[in-house]
Amino acid sequence: MTDRTTARRTTTALWTAGVTVVLAGMPLLARDRLPDRLATHWGLNGTSPDGSMPLWAASVVPALIWLVTAAAVTVPLMRAGPPARPWTAVTLLPLGVVLAGVQAAVIRSNLDRADWHEARQPTGWVVAILVAAVLAGVAGWLLVTRRSGAADDGTTSGDDAPTLDIPKGRRLVWFSRTANPWLQLLAAATGLVAVGALVALLGGLAAPGALWALFAGCAVASLACAVSSSVQARVSERGLEVSFGPLGWPGRRWAPGDIDTARMEVRRPAEVGGWGYRLSGLGTTVMLRAGECLVVRPRGRRSDFAVSVDDAERGAALLNALRTDRARG
Repeated sequence: MTDRTTARRTTTALWTAGVTVVLAGMPLLARDRLPDRLATHWGLNGTSPDGSMPLWAASVVPALIWLVTAAAVTVPLMRAGPPARPWTAVTLLPLGVVLAGVQAAVIRSNLDRADWHEARQPTGWVVAILVAAVLAGVAGWLLVTRRSGAADDGTTSGDDAPTLDIPKGRRLVWFSRTANPWLQLLAAATGLVAVGALVALLGGLAAPGALWALFAGCAVASLACAVSSSVQARVSERGLEVSFGPLGWPGRRWAPGDIDTARMEVRRPAEVGGWGYRLSGLGTTVMLRAGECLVVRPRGRRSDFAVSVDDAERGAALLNALRTDRARG
């Protein structure tokens, strides 16, 4: 076990234990100024509470929710391997801030109240909690991406990158395509629902309010799934071209001179945060299936771009050869 892994696990354990103590301890420390039952839920249309818990439950339940959630997040990420482990910070940091903030808001709302019905909705606290959670998430993201960039500097120097010899006067082109049938099926299903909702709207078969929301949501979901359900990668003298969806649009393109190095790397969805177009500590990954990915480091960037396609090592070798030839020329 490396020092970095030990430090990461120690930090995660301390953060988990610290948040647990805060969640369980706040109601107990202020119990002399709290009613027997605490208001814990407020309706959306009013300031009066509509739910409560006894003092012991207000102390134990949030702590249990935090522990179960932390375990559910940490265990899969730890089992996914070293590339995914830094994501525990991005996930647990804002989550702990939210739960601790909510607990503090509940205590503040019930403080010095004779009965839980007198507690008022902590609107200002809710806004502050959301802002703090966003800032914590951004801080965790920056921490992970910077560490990942520093750790990858040695692996993207180009010394060990695959390459091949291009015969003089020959032009080589590499092409690979990958599709995810589950995303294609989801795109088709949501598209059919959107079409059905549109037909119902045009025919006046139901109230337009709910149908418009259904149509808009399913249409956006269908379009997003269709765009991210397939990807094509092409390496030629023009560089690397990556296009998405059945129509090959939208797309991204890098000239050979815009790439520092290219390589093949095996990645899994758990390491990058799921399926589709993912942003993670490893950079940007177009993840349609687990396995080998073509990974490039754009010039001047500290993060990688990866796309899950077959025969990625051959594509990386050709791209490195084109990049080297362009630099020599």
